[in-house]
Amino acid sequence: MADDHTHVQEFFSARAADWDTRFAGDGPAYAAAVAELGLRPGDAVLDAGCGTGRALPPLRSAVGPRGTVLGADLTPAMLDAALRAGRGGSGLLLLADVARLPLRTESLDAVFAAGLIAHLPQPEANVRELRRVVRPGGRLALFHPIGRAALATRQGRQISEDDLRAEPRLRALLTGSGWRLTSYVDEDSRFLAVAVRQD
Repeated sequence: MADDHTHVQEFFSARAADWDTRFAGDGPAYAAAVAELGLRPGDAVLDAGCGTGRALPPLRSAVGPRGTVLGADLTPAMLDAALRAGRGGSGLLLLADVARLPLRTESLDAVFAAGLIAHLPQPEANVRELRRVVRPGGRLALFHPIGRAALATRQGRQISEDDLRAEPRLRALLTGSGWRLTSYVDEDSRFLAVAVRQD
């Protein structure tokens, strides 16, 4: 697992400085995805693998001033970029591994995770850890600002049903980790899977 962490940190550290510039048009897609999470004022939410914190402002808007917004990421350079972008005011940033979150069990109402699932070294165990910190009936949103086919084209590869984000594979992963998939959208303009934590 240490090698996986090193790879992820190296990959994102090298890209942190210009990440927001490269993907400057993604803001509206993030805001729309956060809206579908169904957050209420006063809720507590984690942006897991928050990167440069692009989801933090819409998450703060959704939960209001009395809500709690946390952003956790494994890569210091991404958290530094979030601070430089002024997003630290929208939530508390944590240098943390989503495989071992420094949070109490059932302390959150929801988890938002943009682009995270492809980088999890042990997806079932890692998604189970996200479940641990969410109360029963709480929600998980797995998001990407473009869909699987568009992302595969961008990366110069073919789309595959072996992809963990393919609906049958993702449904099985979530079910095995204590979540129930409630909606799944995979279109060129976005990928969004929403699940509810089972008791």
